[in-house]
This record gives sequence, C-alpha cells and structure tokens, in this order.
Amino acid sequence: MLKYIIKSLPVLIIFIIFSSLTVAKAHNHFPITNESKIMIERGKIAYQKNCASCHMVNLSGAEDWKGVDEDGHRKAPPLNGTGHTWHHDDKTLHAIIKYGLAKLVNNYQGKMIGFEDELSDKEIDSVLAYIKSFWSKEEYEYQINLSK
Repeated sequence: MLKYIIKSLPVLIIFIIFSSLTVAKAHNHFPITNESKIMIERGKIAYQKNCASCHMVNLSGAEDWKGVDEDGHRKAPPLNGTGHTWHHDDKTLHAIIKYGLAKLVNNYQGKMIGFEDELSDKEIDSVLAYIKSFWSKEEYEYQINLSK
C-alpha cells in the first residue's frame, strides 16, 4: 500500500497544485470591466431593483449627497463618476455592495446595507460593470489600474 502511495505521489501533487490554481483563478474576478454588453444589461437590471432607490435611476446619488439625511445618516453618493466611487478598487467596491459599510467601517453612520442575501457575486460584478459604464475613460482607466 505504501509503495502505491509513494508511486502516486507525483500525480497527487500535480492534482493538488492544479486544483488550487483553478480555485484561485475562479475567485479572482477582478478587474471588472465594462466590455461585456450582456454583463452591463444584467447589472442594469440588478441595479434598478436593488440600488436605484437610494443612488437614483441615473446614478446621480441623493441630492446634497455629502450631507446627512433627516435621521443623521450619510446620504447615498453618486455612482456615475461625479462622486468618489471610482477611487476604490473592485475588491473594495464588491465588499461594500456585498456586506454593506456597517460591517466594514467602525461607527459607520449611513444606510448602505449589504446585499449578500439578494445578489450573487456574479450579479454584484455585473452591477459594478454597469456603474463603470457611466464613468469617463480617465476615471475608468484609473480605477481599472487600482483593481489589477
């Protein structure tokens, strides 16, 4: 039995290495581009269903978005390139959408909830592709470089 295990060891090692590379590659979905029209359309649908009520249909964010609302919470920023969204890499943006800022930032005073129960990772990536389709070429390229 030991002889068989020792003989099979090289094959086992190759299998383990290949499996780990495949898993790592499958989870490395950054940077998210705006090149796929299908991804953007899927993102638009998910955005309208989950994000537009706060960030607005045109991604302009809440009026006076740098201020606070009547509850004292920070307002939803624009996602169309006029705010600061493009200053963050894809990993950060994905985590914000998935988990919400309250889980990521101590003493966060806002209403950005996480959507991990409503949106899959693929849907979150599609929302980000849709958002990126609104950015200028310069903003997009800057953000893609952050995400590599």
